[in-house]
Amino acid sequence: MPANQPPARSGFKPTAVKIHRWLSIGAAAFWLIQALTGIILTFHFEIEDAVHAPKHYPTDLQAIENRMESLASSGPEAKVHWIWTSAGLPDRYVISFAGADGENRNMRIDGNANIMRDRPASDLTFLGFIREIHLTLLSGSIGHWILAFSGVLLISNLILGLITAWPRRGTWRHALKPHGSGSATAQIYSWHRALGLWIFIPAFFVVGAGTLILFEHEIAHVLDAEDISLPANPPTGTGVGFAAAAQAAVDAIPGSRFVGTTLPSPEDASYYAWVRAPGELYRGGYGASLVIVDANDATIRGAYPATDLDAGSAFVKSFYPIHTGEFAGLPGRIFAMMVGIWLAAMTILGIVLWLRRRKV
Repeated sequence: MPANQPPARSGFKPTAVKIHRWLSIGAAAFWLIQALTGIILTFHFEIEDAVHAPKHYPTDLQAIENRMESLASSGPEAKVHWIWTSAGLPDRYVISFAGADGENRNMRIDGNANIMRDRPASDLTFLGFIREIHLTLLSGSIGHWILAFSGVLLISNLILGLITAWPRRGTWRHALKPHGSGSATAQIYSWHRALGLWIFIPAFFVVGAGTLILFEHEIAHVLDAEDISLPANPPTGTGVGFAAAAQAAVDAIPGSRFVGTTLPSPEDASYYAWVRAPGELYRGGYGASLVIVDANDATIRGAYPATDLDAGSAFVKSFYPIHTGEFAGLPGRIFAMMVGIWLAAMTILGIVLWLRRRKV
């Protein structure tokens, strides 16, 4: 529970609790920013698709390949970097490419490769702007580490709040039900305490997973769960196109759905294609299963279903679907949004309590 509960019970040093509370007040603004932007972003992929690609066309891999080839041949500096699902409505994609003049751009297409939007990669939409605030506070690596620190502080504060609000034996019913009697401060605290007790467990997992995302690379390194990479595969000719490689990736893991892929380079004739396989935590647009396809002949260099990952890799891959609620499909995402609303309400209630007690 964010900041400002009644005096901690015995076993906690009063000075340490005061320091923690003051730090929490200082971090409250960051928690509120994360909560509000997270609420807005819950369905931002679907919103952007509904705005820019409202009509549905089933995925035509060959049509998409033709579109990518036209982009790659548009000028001396042109190059396609990758294609990825939009992660919103089905059969919508984003192509990252360099235009004829070398400018990096993002093109949103439907399943039939019709252009829905084409703009510079640096040109953010409103929801893209909100996403950058949520991820980096628009401050790059500095913002990233500020959010990482505030996330760790939030987790510790949730635990401290739970301990200090833990009801005595026989008082659980009273603690779990907000009451309207007593002073305004007492009523606010009863809501703060009850909401904290009710939602603590799911909030701990959603917030904890979000904080772990900010340390993902460091955790992956410690657990030896780095992204899979094979030795470079020398090109032997013109090779196969995107359509054949994407189909080979899907066929390599039966029942999977194409998510996205990088493109071969002059040094490495490999498609690193990601798919969503049956049984993995992802239920929406993304996927955690990797298939490495030989761009020379569309044979499979390696297939790595997410359900077969070692414990460390599976743990790292779980951060995003747990944080967003995607592991439980639509109900999970709605619940993750409710946790964001809960966090915003708890932060505001905590600040109000602190301000009222400052006046006493």
